[in-house]
Amino acid sequence: MEVELKARNSFTAFRGWMRRGLALSFVFAATVVFAQTSDWKAPPTAVNRPNPVPANPNTIALGQKLYVSNCMICHGQTGRGDGPGAAALEKKPADLGARIKAGETDGELFWKITEGRSPMLSWKGSLTETQRWEIVNYIKTLAGK
Repeated sequence: MEVELKARNSFTAFRGWMRRGLALSFVFAATVVFAQTSDWKAPPTAVNRPNPVPANPNTIALGQKLYVSNCMICHGQTGRGDGPGAAALEKKPADLGARIKAGETDGELFWKITEGRSPMLSWKGSLTETQRWEIVNYIKTLAGK
């Protein structure tokens, strides 16, 4: 009887451990899925940040060169997120033209370029602040393509 009671207690403990493990796994999986599907929002301080680099043919051309060198591999030639590097990514890169059409501000774009979020790199250490604003100026031209 004592052996049977110990076996029953062990089985009950094992079943409780399994339930906790499954619950924890579910919470972790739900967090990962939510993180991947949630929209990427810039903080309020970035949303209203004005672009100090005027959009003109020169800054747009400079932004285009930077875009081609650094962004086009994933975002594609027209910014739709269909570049050759996008196929290897688990999360598809943003359609930049659609972001502009949806009202994303210069400050939001600049913040995202600056900070990055996996799989997108942070360009804070690689590009100057002016270069990142020039890319924003170029990205704004993609809304009509």
